[in-house]
Amino acid sequence: MHIVEVFGRILISALFLVEAVRKFLNPDESMMYMSDHGVPEFLFYPSIAFELIFPLLLIAGYKTKIAASLLALFVFAVTLIFHTHHIMGDGMQLTIFLKNIAIIGGLLLVISNKPKICSIDYYLDSKKGN
Repeated sequence: MHIVEVFGRILISALFLVEAVRKFLNPDESMMYMSDHGVPEFLFYPSIAFELIFPLLLIAGYKTKIAASLLALFVFAVTLIFHTHHIMGDGMQLTIFLKNIAIIGGLLLVISNKPKICSIDYYLDSKKGN
């Protein structure tokens, strides 16, 4: 069942990786959306780097708890900034809000579990024990 954990980490990470590529390919649209919500444009490229690096760490199972924690905080911040306006009046914003809450829930499950055999963290922990 360890492979199920890997698939879970891949599926959670896929959202961030796809979004990073989408932002990179449509920078003007993404920067305008950020600007419309009061987020400075200089955060655009760091957000892309964040959405590439930490999901890859999560997939590899390296520093998994840290990566999942930072991703959960990122999703929480993004949710508050971009998806709480008119949440009850706009069905799409409500859906995105609930999706983000579910992602945070999945990341909390990753944080709460010990590293499994299909992760670099497991390998490093087993090396410490020898």
